[in-house]
Amino acid sequence: MTRDWDAQARFIMEMDPACKSMEEARDLYPVMEALRVYDEAHALYEKGEYYEARRISQEARAKTGIEIHPGAKIGKCLFIDHGMGVVIGETAEVGDYVHLYHGVTLGGVESLPKRRHPKVGNHVMIGAGATLLGAITIGDYAQIGAGAVVLQDVPAGATAIGIPARIISGKEKPQHPEDDPKEAR
Repeated sequence: MTRDWDAQARFIMEMDPACKSMEEARDLYPVMEALRVYDEAHALYEKGEYYEARRISQEARAKTGIEIHPGAKIGKCLFIDHGMGVVIGETAEVGDYVHLYHGVTLGGVESLPKRRHPKVGNHVMIGAGATLLGAITIGDYAQIGAGAVVLQDVPAGATAIGIPARIISGKEKPQHPEDDPKEAR
């Protein structure tokens, strides 16, 4: 996948009212550097160059405070607000237009060589300090509250809060304009 950096910067501006320009989004948000390095590390990982992939991902972690394992699958337009302390595990999958806050963990609960991290759908928001563990699935447009500990699937459009997380509501959200085939013309 070739990342659309302008779309990424626009998504940051859309999600963060503190961001005042495309230049600020491109140059000053740690998620941009984390994704640049992730893309490079992921390409190496896919070629079986695991050591080099991990080496550069760890350098990015030290620089940005964001740890994305090069084996993870990251969709287009990920915004990690404030960045620090985010961990995305090796078999995690993150969809398009996902908004994570600081301190989010997409972690595993097993050490077997299989899918052991969360799969996060499109247009999902995960609040600060939330921990999602295991091979669970978070449906499109779901919202996870700050500090929640999610151990089970969350349906599309649902909101989950608490420890352990429980579903408090569910409702489909409208499509993002870039997902509408009519808008893509």
